[in-house]
Amino acid sequence: MPEVDTPPPEGHARGPHVGAGGPEEGEGPRHEARARALALLYEAEMKRVDLAAVLAALPAPPDPFATRLVEGVVGRAAEIDGLVADAARDWEIDRMPVLDRAVLRLATYELVAEPGTPVAVVIDEAVELAKEYSTEFSGGFVNGVLSTIARRVRP
Repeated sequence: MPEVDTPPPEGHARGPHVGAGGPEEGEGPRHEARARALALLYEAEMKRVDLAAVLAALPAPPDPFATRLVEGVVGRAAEIDGLVADAARDWEIDRMPVLDRAVLRLATYELVAEPGTPVAVVIDEAVELAKEYSTEFSGGFVNGVLSTIARRVRP
């Protein structure tokens, strides 16, 4: 049975990865799949190649959840970029750091197309990925943009 992100029991605090596979940072298959999806999106953008070419060059296919995420980002690119551009006040999407842009696209896809994943989990995971792989300011930036998007797409 596939893993499903679930909210914590009533009265319990949510850590950064509770519901994403484990209570510790960086644990869990869904966190790993998101990190892999981020790496694939980043690779495609940095090499300026189609994501299909990146996937075809892999010696083994990525986790099905990672594949669904990256294919979803590509398939809904215009919608996702529109949401990010509208929410990122005073930032042109093409001027954002590549990793921040990839994290925002990935999480925005989840907010739009993966309604079974709670908003808090999507945002927490994206912030953790931004902190881990991008600049010291990326976590706050990603949190602000995604909070705005979440209010619009999951009222």
